[in-house]
Order: sequence, then C-alpha cells, then structure tokens
Amino acid sequence: MRPMTEAEFAGWQDDLARAYADEQVQSGNWAPGEALARAREAARRGSHRGGTHPGCCSSSGCGQAGSESGASGSPSSTRRGLRTRAFLYDIEVDEPHRGKGYGRALLTAAEEAARSRGVSALELNVFGGNATSIGLYESAGYIVVQQQMRTRLT
Repeated sequence: MRPMTEAEFAGWQDDLARAYADEQVQSGNWAPGEALARAREAARRGSHRGGTHPGCCSSSGCGQAGSESGASGSPSSTRRGLRTRAFLYDIEVDEPHRGKGYGRALLTAAEEAARSRGVSALELNVFGGNATSIGLYESAGYIVVQQQMRTRLT
C-alpha cells in the first residue's frame, strides 16, 4: 500500500463519480441524464476534496508484477459533530485482481489509517445490490446502523 499521487487521486475521483452515478441510476434514485453531474457535484460539496488534504487518506495497492490492484479513500469526518468517526468512500479492485484478497487488504489499510488518526469508528455506504461488498464488510465485522428500504408502487 502507498499513498495516491494527486494525478492518481484525480483519476480515481472521476471513476468514483461515474460508479456512484451508475449505482444511483440502477437504484432508481437519479435519471441517467443528470446522474454524472449530480455525482460530481456531491463530491465537490463533500469532504472528499483531494487526495493529500489534511485528514484524508487515499491509498493505492499494487498486486502481482507491480500492477495496480485497487484504491481506497477514507477522509476523516466530523459527520454529526463526532470527530472520532471517518467515512470510507470507496474500495475498488480492478477486475483482473478481484477475489485475491486485495479488497480486504485495502479495507484493512483504510482502518489502520483511520485508527492512526485517532478515529474510533469507520463508516461506509454500500448499495443493497452489491452482495460482494456486503459480504466483505460483514465478514470484517461491520454492522448495519441505518437501512433504507423501498417498494415499487404501480
């Protein structure tokens, strides 16, 4: 694991916005034509402003033969006025490297980085249809603290 460069962070931030927009569309929350702009605006307004700003930890992991395997970002947060919490924005493992333990390594690195900053709890959001990520987080000891549900009315 190593910190991301600013250039890597910018590319990852763009990929993150695109993935978030896609998830919002698939979840029925946003219209396809507006999703990417809304995701970029949410990132701009949020606390995830840059890879090396104070309180932010963005990491990149290298896999076999030095190829990039994934990225994670966990800027510290004052959400709900609690300075001891941080929010994990994303763990992404490149397709050819999935299922090899890199996601768990990135999660562990994010937890260690947050812990080293005096953070006592790490929070994240995962969309209900993402069974792989839900399984990872549950196996790492994460519990549901808030749940949003929906039914379609015809």
